[in-house]
Amino acid sequence: MASGVQVADEVCRIFYDMKVRKCSTPEEIKKRKKAVIFCLSADKKCITVEEGKEILVGDVGVTITDPFKHFVGMLPEKDCRYTLYDASFETKESRKEELMFFLWAPELAPLKSKMIYASSKDAIKKKFQGIKHECQANGPEDLNRACIAEKLGGSLIVAFEGCPISKANIFRPGSC
Repeated sequence: MASGVQVADEVCRIFYDMKVRKCSTPEEIKKRKKAVIFCLSADKKCITVEEGKEILVGDVGVTITDPFKHFVGMLPEKDCRYTLYDASFETKESRKEELMFFLWAPELAPLKSKMIYASSKDAIKKKFQGIKHECQANGPEDLNRACIAEKLGGSLIVAFEGCPISKANIFRPGSC
């Protein structure tokens, strides 16, 4: 069911910038977004960028040691969000970076919020052409490294964001 919610142009621009990797200078690379969180506007009519809720590639290893843990910590405990995360992972053969789209709908979010975010998801997904990985997370337990690795490629994934993936850390959120 469509909600009639619109997607702000800035959201589309950010998606394009994250998706298309241009030959860039080191300074431009530092300004690339690693993660960004989107929310509904106050009037619930438009999906916008949530101010201050982003991670830049240049922050990783400087002010942010673990970008995925930081990303999970930016999500609100009691409300829904959409997110894009530029995942870095390793398979048995190579290193990869791919965009992941998340619908964050935590258990403590109001039912009305869950309903409008779920019904508006198609509007944002239509703008995000080419996303290979889409996930819905209902709590931090859905965002541990092993669960994400499973969504990215299962047993082929040996590391996520520089942390080895093993059966031992499946049930330890944020473990590395």
